[in-house]
Amino acid sequence: IKTVGSLVLSPGAKMAAFTVAATDFHKGQRTQAIWLMNSDGGGLRQISAGEAIDSSPFFSPDGKTLGFVSNRSGASQIYLLPLDGGDPRKLTDVSTGISGPLWSPDGAFIVFVSTVYPECGADDACNKDIAETWSNGPLSAHMADSLLYRHWDSWKDGKEDHILSVDLNGKLRDLTPGPHESPVFSLGGDRNYDISPDGRRLVFASKRVPNPAESTNADLFLQNLGENITPGSARNLTAANEAWDGAPRFSPDGKKIAYLSQRVPGFESDLFRIAVVDPATGEGKLLTDRNMFDNWANEVRWSADGTAVFFTAQEKGETPLYRFTPSAGRFDRLIAHASLDDLSVDPSGMFALAVRRSVGEPAEVWRYDLAAGGAPRRLTFFNKPVEEEVDIRPAERLSVPGAGGKPVEVFLVKPHGFTPSTKYPLILNIHGGPQQQWADSFRGDWQVYPGAGYIVAFANPHGSVGYGQDYTDAISGDWGGRVYEDLMKVTEHLAGLPFVDRDRVGAMGWSYGGYMVNWIEGHDNPFKCLASMMGAFDLSSKYGATEELWFPEWDLRGTPWDSEDYKKWNPADRVRNFKTPMLVISGEKDYRIAYTESLQMFTALQKRKVPSRLVIFPRAGHWPSWYEMAFYYLVHLDWFHRYLGGPPAPYDVQDFLRNRAFKGGAKAK
Repeated sequence: IKTVGSLVLSPGAKMAAFTVAATDFHKGQRTQAIWLMNSDGGGLRQISAGEAIDSSPFFSPDGKTLGFVSNRSGASQIYLLPLDGGDPRKLTDVSTGISGPLWSPDGAFIVFVSTVYPECGADDACNKDIAETWSNGPLSAHMADSLLYRHWDSWKDGKEDHILSVDLNGKLRDLTPGPHESPVFSLGGDRNYDISPDGRRLVFASKRVPNPAESTNADLFLQNLGENITPGSARNLTAANEAWDGAPRFSPDGKKIAYLSQRVPGFESDLFRIAVVDPATGEGKLLTDRNMFDNWANEVRWSADGTAVFFTAQEKGETPLYRFTPSAGRFDRLIAHASLDDLSVDPSGMFALAVRRSVGEPAEVWRYDLAAGGAPRRLTFFNKPVEEEVDIRPAERLSVPGAGGKPVEVFLVKPHGFTPSTKYPLILNIHGGPQQQWADSFRGDWQVYPGAGYIVAFANPHGSVGYGQDYTDAISGDWGGRVYEDLMKVTEHLAGLPFVDRDRVGAMGWSYGGYMVNWIEGHDNPFKCLASMMGAFDLSSKYGATEELWFPEWDLRGTPWDSEDYKKWNPADRVRNFKTPMLVISGEKDYRIAYTESLQMFTALQKRKVPSRLVIFPRAGHWPSWYEMAFYYLVHLDWFHRYLGGPPAPYDVQDFLRNRAFKGGAKAK
């Protein structure tokens, strides 16, 4: 499968650039190239090649140059490619790496994010000197004087993300100096900064509070780029809101900034509303609220005339495109499809390009004619050979009465080559977040297990997004309550389907889903085997090792010493009931849910003499890499084969691990 992404339209919307990634399991290698085509799908051509990862394409304001980020020379750097011919020119040589480049509208400079030592800022020699001292010296240690000393999969060690600029001669400048992370981290990938149309102002989201580990309060800051930039020179535009503000976008005339806003302090899964602020006066207001639009809005884009905004939303397992006209209070649903990524709207509003995918279709670029009611047309066919060869299965949707009679939506993927007269083993996959949704989007596990002969079910129980904010809010303070009831009712319903073998049912889950699997382990359950990935075992110890403390303090209603939730919903307090065979997986660099949670879970299982297996990836964080996922799938298939009677894994697990790679001689079985 080729992975298509990072789609961007050129100024004037005549061309589009995007990336195509390919993997070679036998070499253990992943490459990614930049492709270019006309916005109508003509003139498709590959414009970068080699064994590097080329990413983040972006156009110059005049559309004559394409910039991109590449690791072809080591650390990721910016390259500029003239579109009328010639080779790419390396613009930067920054030891701290580069992400999220954005060309200023006047064409004079490019801004990007880099992880620097704040005392060095854009002085790369200084950054390099400190890094080399710590990496090459006789002492290696992590040291911290405050919380949030590590995040997701890396230690901070005095470093922060800053927004830097580089002019076309390679001169660097730190635009967000000081000890703060600017822009604020965003798991969803939203670009938390923008440049005004005149190129003179930068707006960015930053969390500048005394307790960043306990607070979700990110604000929008406005920096005048023409003045002497100091740590205190940026002006806070959203100080009145003590919850999260981010993903800002200047209007075409530069007189407004649209952004996403939450209004409940400390709650990272509050409704994402659309708001607007005047950068001159700081006067702002919400454009949407729960009574107008009750699902999460994603990244906002302005129409060419500034009278409307485009956005996608998380809605019942899909990500439809909306146009919102504030003056009329009107929402127009322009495109309804399973999953739309990297959506780029022609400023005139005549058409949109998107990377489209669903459970049954790998990602490709599609064009939507908005002037003709959103009529779709596929523009790329990178995965056509696989689509023609493999029975890639779509998802069927079911609605099952859950806790309190509330309907729970379930995506069901049947095995490749499915025949209704056969009874198949079933795997229930529980999503993480927990405030998240299983979406109708192409994923590896949505086809790997059906490809091996299993029915796979993905439910959106209480706590999921896309079904109204009340449904999302319902999980907070109720971790093992309604969600557990939802999942048991879903499992019972699915086990009664004529093509499901109710004696061969298993469950798996990742992150919160891993926690829920651990919770299920301590209760009577219908599963013949379980698989827990990156899951919490002891909620008190999980709290002490995690980094974003605002999450457990909201969802578990406080700290372990002042909230009974940590004991009420704690899998560790139900070890005496453990009896279902379980696979346990984690990564040593997972700082969200420390891998010691999985070690404790495995120890408890072994002491209770429950058949169990532990897999720890030394270099993985909360998500393993693409190549580690190959082994991840093999281990799961081997586990399900043992206890659900499905076919054996295509490669022997021990052989794979012993040889470290397919190229080492592992034999297909």
